[in-house]
Amino acid sequence: MVTGGASGIGGAISSELAAQGATVFVHYYSSKHAVEELQQEVVESGVGEIIPLQADLTKEESVNAFANDVANLTSTLDILVNNTGDLVERHTLSDIKNDFWEQVMAVNVTSMMMVTRALLPMLKQAEDGASIVNLSSLAGRKGGHGGSLAYSTSKGAVLTFSRSLAAELAGDGIRVNSVTPGLILGTRFHATHTTDESANKTISEIPLKRAGNPLDVARAVAFFASEYNGFITGATLDINGGVYMA
Repeated sequence: MVTGGASGIGGAISSELAAQGATVFVHYYSSKHAVEELQQEVVESGVGEIIPLQADLTKEESVNAFANDVANLTSTLDILVNNTGDLVERHTLSDIKNDFWEQVMAVNVTSMMMVTRALLPMLKQAEDGASIVNLSSLAGRKGGHGGSLAYSTSKGAVLTFSRSLAAELAGDGIRVNSVTPGLILGTRFHATHTTDESANKTISEIPLKRAGNPLDVARAVAFFASEYNGFITGATLDINGGVYMA
C-alpha cells in the first residue's frame, strides 16, 4: 500500500515496488488520471500490478471504509508506505489560524496514524513480518524555509511517531522506518511551493550540487520495504545530497 501513490514521489515509489514484482494498492484522493496512467505503464511493463483506491485520509469514516476495501481484496499486507502529505500553504506564526494548523496536522500526521491503525490487522498477518515506511522531510530535521512552521512541526512529529511505533510493533515482527527527502524536483509539491529562485539557491548549498528526483527516494523506500524480516527498525534515512548529515 502506498498512500498518495499516484504521482511525484508516491508515483515513483509505486512504480519501483511494482517493478520488483509487487501488487501495489495505490491510494489517491483526486489524482484519478495520474493513477490510471501509472496503472497503464505497469501493465505495459508486464511486471507487478497497480490497484487504485480512492479515499480522503483526513476523515476517520473514510479511512475505515478504505481499510474495508483493502480487506475485501487481501487478508494480508506486507508493506505500508505512508506517503501522503503537503505543506498546504505558507504562513508565519503571526498569521497562522488554528483551523490551518489543524488541517496541516491532519494531512501529515493524523492521517498517517489512522491509516496505520486501520491496516494494522492485515500487517500483523504478513507471513515474514511487515514493513512500514513513513515519509517525513528535511524540514522535519532542520525546520524548513520561511512560512513552513506548521509543515515542519508535522514532519518532525512523523519522525517521533515512527520511532515510537517501531518500538511498539517490534514484537509483532513489524519494522517501522522513515525517510526524510530534501529538495526533490519534478513533483507537484515543489512546483506549487518552491520558486525557481529558491530552488537554485538551495541547489547551490547542496554538497552533491544537484537536486534530488523522485527515484532517489523510491529506491530508498523500496530498500526499507523489501527487508520484511530484516534487522533495521526505528531508523531514519536522510535523502538530501548532504545538506543534513546525522
